[in-house]
Amino acid sequence: MVSSTVYGIEELLEQIYAMLSGFGYEVWCSHKGTVTVYPHQTALDSCLAAVERCDLFLCIITPQYGSGVLPDGLGFTHQELLKAIELGKPRWILAHHHIPFARSLFMKLGCKNAKEREEMFAKLGFDTKEEKKKLKQREQTIIDDFRVIDMYDAAIRRDLKTYQDRTGNWVQKFSSNDDAKLFASAQFGRYRDVEDFIQNHFSNPDAIRREIERRDSK
Repeated sequence: MVSSTVYGIEELLEQIYAMLSGFGYEVWCSHKGTVTVYPHQTALDSCLAAVERCDLFLCIITPQYGSGVLPDGLGFTHQELLKAIELGKPRWILAHHHIPFARSLFMKLGCKNAKEREEMFAKLGFDTKEEKKKLKQREQTIIDDFRVIDMYDAAIRRDLKTYQDRTGNWVQKFSSNDDAKLFASAQFGRYRDVEDFIQNHFSNPDAIRREIERRDSK
């Protein structure tokens, strides 16, 4: 499954879809319309169901947080990433270099998480809905929502204190489409090796998929 926002990276998604399909994968990507849609579910539920069923999870974190954000809620891509982490899915993460750069600036200012960012903005006068809206408009020139930093923190497993416990925490920075495609090619180009990895490290993916389908049919 390819999980990402769409705005601004349509060309990259087209190229990665074509590349992975060429390697032999069945690629689930909402931009291409290949994620199974269940008419009795919300769009978000269909996306999360795809995360549950997929064997491999590729997430692209861009400076655009994406659509599907409910009031005080998280975006679709953010929730897909958290679901993949919760389920222990084999995952590969790409993050635009603007995100770790912005994160490092906040860290220098003493803001280690979303709560501390909000407190800093409040001290600067961005403490009402109207002021926060103005701030969001300013963000859009580079990053349209600072929650992309929270996605990055989740991907690197910053929630785990012990370094040895932070498995699956590799996040590859990219600054161009070529960077992202190189990473995808290097990680997924050897289809047989990836297939062996799944078989050796994850107990019978087909059985897991059938169990999920059985549960959802109830």
